[in-house]
Amino acid sequence: MTTSLLHSLDLRLLRNFAVVAQENNMSRAAQRLFMSQPPLSRQIRQLEERLGLALFVRHTKGLTLTDEGQRVLEIIRPLLALQDKTYATLSKLAKTGEPSLRFGLTTAFEQGFYAALETRLTQRVAALNIVRHASPELVRQVRRGKLDAALVALPLESAGLTVIPLTLQEPLIAALPMHWPEADAESLTLNALNARPLFWFKRERNPAFFDYTRDIFRRAGYTPSCIEEPLEHDVLLARIARGDGLSLFPASFAVIQRQGVIFRPIDEAALCVQCGLVMLSESSARLFWLLNMVQADPRVDLFGKT
Repeated sequence: MTTSLLHSLDLRLLRNFAVVAQENNMSRAAQRLFMSQPPLSRQIRQLEERLGLALFVRHTKGLTLTDEGQRVLEIIRPLLALQDKTYATLSKLAKTGEPSLRFGLTTAFEQGFYAALETRLTQRVAALNIVRHASPELVRQVRRGKLDAALVALPLESAGLTVIPLTLQEPLIAALPMHWPEADAESLTLNALNARPLFWFKRERNPAFFDYTRDIFRRAGYTPSCIEEPLEHDVLLARIARGDGLSLFPASFAVIQRQGVIFRPIDEAALCVQCGLVMLSESSARLFWLLNMVQADPRVDLFGKT
């Protein structure tokens, strides 16, 4: 190995390699990292090419670390631990009066989800500008420097950004017409909804989340007939109330009272959406105070959830 080839090595490659090494399975590692499997596989191959080493033996049951891969894992563990310690130390130096923050909030969650956090940010930041958009658009604005950071729904394609998954997550629940027989059930299975049309988004709107849910649908034996989903939630709910189809929402949307629409839980534990913080990699140290604020704390939940 030559150090000149490694000067620009992204630490995320090393972190993702460590997760794959722990799981010994690319699919499970991708789910844990809230990304789709193909880009993770490409990252591992890129790391192997940069190091000039075969890190894994690939076989039908998964992956096995090679001797070189085990050695690389032992080498990088202190580096990853040092990075965590460094960020924790820097957070203690963060100033308590940030002058401004351009912050994005994903519309994937019902907006009351953020009420407590917005109150805390208002108390801390002198000039707070909050933008609300779908997660892919927030990622584009962060990448272009129009936003300092954003809360997004994971999984999500976010190449070139620092993505920090939070412990906050919500299951997806079914929103269906109240007059459908399925509305009488206390909970539903995906398979039981096969005969009903599903309002769903096109893959190009959010490829990572589309692939994530498609894999869950396939394992559950769910093959819905999809109708293109309206972008506006109120239009979508109006069409559901009319009986045109059902849709899947994060559980926080159940607070919405819409005549003709009822929300029901789904018996599929894997079908959930996780909240994550995204920012430019060079901003991560400066905004570490923000991570501390939004990261889950067992004693204080800044998002007002108990």
